Amino acid sequence: MCRGEASQEVSAEDLEKPEAAADRDLVEALEMLLGRMHARLSSTEKRGIIPLCGMGDRCAMRFGPRIGKLCDCGRGANCNSFLLKCI
Repeated sequence: MCRGEASQEVSAEDLEKPEAAADRDLVEALEMLLGRMHARLSSTEKRGIIPLCGMGDRCAMRFGPRIGKLCDCGRGANCNSFLLKCI
């Protein structure tokens, strides 16, 4: 091997190093944390679902200077901000 090259083989000694055990512990902790976060996100995503509108249906409402979404226009249609309908 030349200087700067590393062997692609993993020996049993490499797996028994304390760094490998620490890495394994870190991975397990991250998996547990991601599991908890997934449970939280799935409950909030249910509230954020916007139903689909048909063509010509009302898709938004004006609340003073703001516009609130009632539904999302289907594929190929856009919610017109003047008419507040899917066109």
